Amino acid sequence: MDAPVVLRNRKEQRQLLVEWADGAVEFSHARLRAACPCSQCRAGRLGGRITVVDEQVQLTAIHPQGYGVQLVFSDGHERGIYPWAYLRGLLG
Repeated sequence: MDAPVVLRNRKEQRQLLVEWADGAVEFSHARLRAACPCSQCRAGRLGGRITVVDEQVQLTAIHPQGYGVQLVFSDGHERGIYPWAYLRGLLG
């Protein structure tokens, strides 16, 4: 999957703008944190544990990784790498 042409943290709106060649989408920081694909978060979701994400959580750093992006959040969580296809899958 192709990498987006734009990744922009819109801090004031608590949104991450992701723009691909065929369109753009904004994800809330809280939505991204709740959908973290790291093994610990994924295991929790599969095990039926629902983690409530503070709506005030913010994205503090973006680290592109070639096949995806590592997102760092204000609650200290930084383990998840979001593959581009995974981000697109969050749209539906």
